[in-house]
Amino acid sequence: MKFSGLQKTSLIDYPNKVSSVLYTPGCNLRCPFCHNWRIVVDPKPPFLQAKTALNILESRKKYIDAVVITGGEPTLYKDLPIFLGRLKKKGFHLKLDTNGFFPKVLQKCLPFVDYVAMDVKTTPKKYSLLGAKETGDLIQSINMLKRGKVAYEFRTTVVPGLVTYEDALQMGQLLSDAKKLVLQQFIPDDTLDKKYKKIEPYSIREIKNFEKAMKKYVKNVSLRI
Repeated sequence: MKFSGLQKTSLIDYPNKVSSVLYTPGCNLRCPFCHNWRIVVDPKPPFLQAKTALNILESRKKYIDAVVITGGEPTLYKDLPIFLGRLKKKGFHLKLDTNGFFPKVLQKCLPFVDYVAMDVKTTPKKYSLLGAKETGDLIQSINMLKRGKVAYEFRTTVVPGLVTYEDALQMGQLLSDAKKLVLQQFIPDDTLDKKYKKIEPYSIREIKNFEKAMKKYVKNVSLRI
């Protein structure tokens, strides 16, 4: 494992816990609205190696409750489950952020993590706009979490054009009976595709309409706006 960075303290990345956040370089997708695109498209050294990261995190145990692994896409790395196992032995609560495209790695991670946040970015058909050739692995990961025992949330950034009201209905069907879905506001800031900096986000009223539509399929829908 290697990391592009470590945020020593976060109050928002793990629900109700103080955490440190590790960022893995690289991703299989190219989401035009991505804010972490620098570590996705052209990750540059120096990288933080796993042993060093473990030592830093252990030294911070009196300040933090949990560790969050995010990216990029962490499940690109086949040795991620081993790293998570080492963290778990040190007594941390663990949260994994993922796009769901590597279900075999995700499955091996589940015995060690306490919480998974999986992005469901749009309808399966529209994933081609994000660089995905097929979505079978994504759907497998969705079903794995829905059937499993690990706490999770699905989350969707409601990007105009990528998520319409009709898309929300289709996504709701895909996520039917999930335990939790979070809708996040799109922020047109430092995006991979500079055109997205000019896109006007949905209003709160419009996002609440998405929430209402998706609640037909997922009872627990919340907003981060």
